[in-house]
Amino acid sequence: MRKGTVIGLTALGIAVLAVPLLWNSTGPSNKQAKVHTASAERISKQHILQQDVNITRQLSQHDAMNDIQTGLAEWSTLSAQQLTSKIRSFVDAHPHVEYVYWINKSNKQAISSGSIPHKDKPEVYKKLTTYIRAGERHVSLGKEYRSPNLQINGKQHVVIGIPKSGAASPFGVVAIVNQQVVENIRNHQLRNLRMVPYPREHKYQVKSVDTNSMKDIAVKDGEDNQGTSHYYKDELVVRFRTPPTEEQLNQIKQDISCTHVRKSGYTYIFKSKAMGMEELKQYFSQYDPMYTEPHYLYMTNDIKRPDGTPTSLNARTFRPMADNTSNEPNDVFYKPYQWNLPLIKANEGWSLTKGSGDVTIAVVDTGVDTKHWDLKSKLLKGYNVIDPNTTPNDDVGHGTHVAGIIGAEVNNHEGIAGMTWNNPILPVKVLDSTGAGTSYSVAEGIIWATDQGAKVINLSLGNYADGAFLHDAVKYAYDKDVVLVAATGNDNTSQPGFPAAYPEVFAVSATNQDNTKASYSNYGNYVDVVAPGTSIASTYPDNQYAALSGTSMAGPHVSALAGLIRSINPSLRNTEVYDIMRQSAADLGSGGKDNYFGYGAIDVERALSMASQRQSSLSMYPQNVDRKLSSMVSRFLNKLGSHR
Repeated sequence: MRKGTVIGLTALGIAVLAVPLLWNSTGPSNKQAKVHTASAERISKQHILQQDVNITRQLSQHDAMNDIQTGLAEWSTLSAQQLTSKIRSFVDAHPHVEYVYWINKSNKQAISSGSIPHKDKPEVYKKLTTYIRAGERHVSLGKEYRSPNLQINGKQHVVIGIPKSGAASPFGVVAIVNQQVVENIRNHQLRNLRMVPYPREHKYQVKSVDTNSMKDIAVKDGEDNQGTSHYYKDELVVRFRTPPTEEQLNQIKQDISCTHVRKSGYTYIFKSKAMGMEELKQYFSQYDPMYTEPHYLYMTNDIKRPDGTPTSLNARTFRPMADNTSNEPNDVFYKPYQWNLPLIKANEGWSLTKGSGDVTIAVVDTGVDTKHWDLKSKLLKGYNVIDPNTTPNDDVGHGTHVAGIIGAEVNNHEGIAGMTWNNPILPVKVLDSTGAGTSYSVAEGIIWATDQGAKVINLSLGNYADGAFLHDAVKYAYDKDVVLVAATGNDNTSQPGFPAAYPEVFAVSATNQDNTKASYSNYGNYVDVVAPGTSIASTYPDNQYAALSGTSMAGPHVSALAGLIRSINPSLRNTEVYDIMRQSAADLGSGGKDNYFGYGAIDVERALSMASQRQSSLSMYPQNVDRKLSSMVSRFLNKLGSHR
């Protein structure tokens, strides 16, 4: 595996302090990290990918069956006209349910909505109608039905039959479910687990070079992604010491054959149709700028998986979580799929706080499905940096998944449970439909979220370039007391990834269900903590659910924890939140902080208990006095100014 390479178009990819101890450490765990060879890592990623696919398939079927069962409870008492309207609305709300056929043989009632695919292809149509008739027979006998998988235009479909449970005279529904989400997850994870070259050079005009020699390097397969970054080869970021005059700017545009200019503060991004990045750097040296750098791309840091296969070479197979009735939500996927929440003691933590509507958590990502019924009640009006004239809707799936981990609606008998019950989510779209975004878009997203009052910003994205432009935006948010949480990356490398490795950012790596290091997870001395990242069930666009794996999935667990900490103790500064999350972590690996687990695995209950005690802790007395004095002085000065 090659380290220290920089790919021209740096893509910020989707998968993003000693304090007096109030708790005694539980002592080091004997869980040891295992850093895999290239071939072992590839095999492990393939296993994870297949498991995410299998679990997503299960989630898709389970979700469709659950929604139909819920509908049946209501539909059974409706008139034919009302029933027709309800079934039509159901199909509209579930784009992946292509056809619904209502059967009630006791009154010879049959109502359908949607269409059976490919009446123009006799073989496909014959198979589908055969499965529908089989489903009808099962429903009439009060039995459930599931057909074999059927490929239609490369998309996986299944026919299911759901009878109304407990009905004296059996009636129910037969439906055709499009499971394209399964293939979407497979393709998505091939990129985000870096199993294929990503991003594609032809799309972004990417340049790949060795960091030290700056010589061109060909990126031929997924392994070549490790330690690489990406940038536009015909663009340059320039931070001037003082802004250029309009006359200077016009001269610059003429000199470099500029086709596009973007501005953020004193920083400009110039795009040239005549010069490459190196030529642009040489040209702008005459202006003595504070810095110039390539216009980097950032990408998601996730991967995916579902049922059965190991999550890493040394991990256990997927299993339902242990029974824990303390603060147990009624969400239908919580108990069978969400092993991650009891593992980090979220249930126990909820007895201390379930979050606050005053503490906003921003998801700076691919956007969020603003109509997802398990999310929409938690979403604030966000911002689309890619296209400011449109809503920050998710055309990838990554941001929706991240948002669900943080704050999917809880106790609504639907889907999954988020970690925070009450914290609002602010969606900010900075990554495009490929899951990649530029330094400019990510920086603008961070600044915008900060200015809107976000208390926590989740960054499940990254690359390996230490870009000054992005760092300026990070420092801006940090200086405004924002908690910034970022995923470390999925290349199983110790090379620092950014923004996670910036000192102002809290860096998160991933673990499996048994608290071992996830085989894909990056590591290094900048890692702060670890959190569950493998086969995490969450929300997905079009009112669906999916399982994904990656440090992108670990990060939002920590962002949610930061939101809960700031909810239970709003007076804490961002640095104090960082300290609490480090000091409350359960030690893993070798004793104390290490490169694979940082300070350890997050412990929600312990962290929230520390946060609630923080104000009255004698060991923190000087800091609390200082904070109160600062607040009093600020109020006095404001009052003095108002009387002038």
